[in-house]
Amino acid sequence: QVHLVESGGGLVQTGGSLRLSCAASGRTFNYYAMGWFRQAPGEEREFVTAISSSGDTIYYADSVKGRFTISRDNAKNTVYLQMNSLKPEDTAVYYCNARPDVMIETMRTARFGSWGQGTQVTVSS
Repeated sequence: QVHLVESGGGLVQTGGSLRLSCAASGRTFNYYAMGWFRQAPGEEREFVTAISSSGDTIYYADSVKGRFTISRDNAKNTVYLQMNSLKPEDTAVYYCNARPDVMIETMRTARFGSWGQGTQVTVSS
C-alpha cells in the first residue's frame, strides 16, 4: 500500500499558474505509475494526466494538453503537476493516484489505485 499526500493548491486568477505536489510513502515509489485526477462539485472524478514509473510514458486529457505538465522525481518519491494558463473550468479538487506500472493503460479511469486526500484549486475569472 502507498500513502499519498497532495499539496500546492490554492486560489489563482485566470491565466495564472500553480504547481501541485504529491508525496508518496510506503511501498517503493518507482513501482507505481502516477496520475492526477480532478473533481468539480456535482461532477464525476475525471482524468487529468498520468506518468509511468520511468517517466517514459505520459498521457494528458485533451482539456489540459499544452497547459499542464506532469513530472516525477523518484529520488524524492514525489510527482508534480505544473498548471499554466489556468481557466475557471480548471476549478476542482485535484487528487493524486498511484497504481502498479503494469496498469498504466487503465490510468484514464478512476476505478483503481490508491488516492490522496485532495487539494483544492480555485481559478477566479
